Amino acid sequence: MNIEPKLKALEEDFLDIERRMSDPAVASDPRELQTLGKRRAQLEPVVEKYREYRAVLAGIEEARELLKSGDSDMEALARDELEALEPKVEGFTDELKLLLLPQDPNDEKSVAVEIRAGTGGEEAALFAADLYRMYSRFCERQHWRMEVIDSNETGIGGYKEIAFRVDGDGAYSRLKFESGVHRVQRVPVTEASGRIHTSAATVAVLPEADDVEIEIRTEDLKIDTYRSSGAGGQHVNMTDSAVRITHIPTGLVVTCQDERSQIKNRAKAMTYLKTKLYDIELQKQASEQASERRGQIGSGDRSERIRTYNFPQNRITDHRINLTLYRLDAYLDGDLYEMMDAMTLADQTEKLQHLEE
Repeated sequence: MNIEPKLKALEEDFLDIERRMSDPAVASDPRELQTLGKRRAQLEPVVEKYREYRAVLAGIEEARELLKSGDSDMEALARDELEALEPKVEGFTDELKLLLLPQDPNDEKSVAVEIRAGTGGEEAALFAADLYRMYSRFCERQHWRMEVIDSNETGIGGYKEIAFRVDGDGAYSRLKFESGVHRVQRVPVTEASGRIHTSAATVAVLPEADDVEIEIRTEDLKIDTYRSSGAGGQHVNMTDSAVRITHIPTGLVVTCQDERSQIKNRAKAMTYLKTKLYDIELQKQASEQASERRGQIGSGDRSERIRTYNFPQNRITDHRINLTLYRLDAYLDGDLYEMMDAMTLADQTEKLQHLEE
């Protein structure tokens, strides 16, 4: 595959963006400047690597010319130079191919994660709590900030549903393959006979929307306040601090009751609403492109069963890439790296195959 034309075109785009960003008319338009800045940041790594690659090729060409000089000392230097530079070419080519893969514009964004208990009753709610704890531990390892938006607890420590925000560089790139149905096989604590049951929970990972991507008109909102439903009759029950926002055009409803302050709950709920509306747009685009969606792990369908957690065998299996790990205990403690790295590699491999077709 000849990648040179694509690299040249990207470098030209990069230079054009730099010229436009220095234009006073663009500098006075924050939205345009932000859009161009993001695109420049996406192109910069591949352009820098391409320039390094060209420098290596130029060095090789220069050394080959010196081999023809007739000067034995210069020829010896040229051979040393070629010995150092030529092995680098293949490495640069592989790196550039990876950098040329289509970039998900949401990869660097923070996310909202929704976990909902599925089939399995109380056991499914307990599994949803296990998943929440697992992602919490992973976020701690990443030093990411995590905050609950809304939750609906059951009586014995499970969650019918819980939504939380993860704020950290590259959060979406690491968590995006978690969307789908997670299935658990184990003996429930509620089961007296010791039989293994199968239940499930769904996970949705939504990239946060920027203000320039989603605009919400005030007249399209219905905002209600009510008393938070905290456990044990705590102070959260005493004031109307919880917030429910209804987006009238879509009928979408979001709630937030995690903060004591109504103002803070309202701000978090608005961010969550924008994220949900942005996700609707992304899902619509994905549906329109479904017939062409090669080079991507999974279908993107959140009803797809993606993973099985088998407790008796300490086993976790991802069905999209047919990877099984016998370290479920460590995985549930937030050590998700091996699985996530395998998912990323599989995704890159599929995209590379598509790129070379």
